[in-house]
Amino acid sequence: MHGRPGQGERLELPLSGADTRCAEAARWLTEPTAGTGAVASKWLCIEQPGPWGSAAPWDSGLDAEVAEELTRRAAAIGVRTVLIRRPGRHQQSVGRTVYLASTTPGDTWLRRATVSDPREVLDWRLSSDEVGEASEDLLLLVCTNGRRDVCCALTGRPLAKELAERHGNIVWESSHLGGHRFAPTVLLLPSGYSYGHMDAEACGRILAEATAGRVVVDRCRGRSTWSEPGQAAELALRAHLADFAVEAVTVVRETLCGADVWDVRLRHRHTAEWRVVVYRHASPPARPPACGVAPRVPTTISVGVIGPVVPTVCAAIT
Repeated sequence: MHGRPGQGERLELPLSGADTRCAEAARWLTEPTAGTGAVASKWLCIEQPGPWGSAAPWDSGLDAEVAEELTRRAAAIGVRTVLIRRPGRHQQSVGRTVYLASTTPGDTWLRRATVSDPREVLDWRLSSDEVGEASEDLLLLVCTNGRRDVCCALTGRPLAKELAERHGNIVWESSHLGGHRFAPTVLLLPSGYSYGHMDAEACGRILAEATAGRVVVDRCRGRSTWSEPGQAAELALRAHLADFAVEAVTVVRETLCGADVWDVRLRHRHTAEWRVVVYRHASPPARPPACGVAPRVPTTISVGVIGPVVPTVCAAIT
């Protein structure tokens, strides 16, 4: 295992080119995770035993027409579709489990149903919380889509297996969740918080805190409800205020102030409105964004100013 560079040392990758695993490079360079989560207000999770190709759900055993129509309908209303399967050997099952989750604060829920054919989901109104049955359980998805990126298979599958042994049926393998370089990546539903560079102990802490209604910000990539700048701003404000209750912070609006600079306004449950300035900037050195891809310099999201929004005198009078 390669160590991380110390203060004053020259920053060089331990490997180069095609030999470098993307997750190894990101971990070694301590690439920030905040603001890198997938963006989706809802998630549709369909059980489809493997194997999965690189373009799941189309490149899988799921009927191609069903995959195309479901994905099209879901994407039109901000729903992201992923395939799920039980960790371990990928055996066919009689019924398919389907989850629909909403990650929006104040409207966060998880619905569960069993269908005999995924085609039945085409009859669902994906914007509704009336499909299937309400589930009070948490759902932890671990990306294991090795055909999309080998890091997800090498690190995700062992993690999913260990987590299933520890936590049971709330754990599923998942198709692409985004951010191969942060593998193993996980998504917690229904809150929609995603995490990178995970291990069994860290996942156990995330689940324990979620059960108590709290968010863990360590290794967190962001809540999928928000855009990437919003994700970074929310996590930064939580850390600043040391308030980790799930519903404590809400992104109100984002204003693009210039090239890759955002003024993000957030509402905190006790201290009203806050302002967080977020920047996107180049973050050398070059490293592979995915395994087998030529190295390039990525962009990173950083947080600058964090402060309360103080009403002007005129605003206070009116």
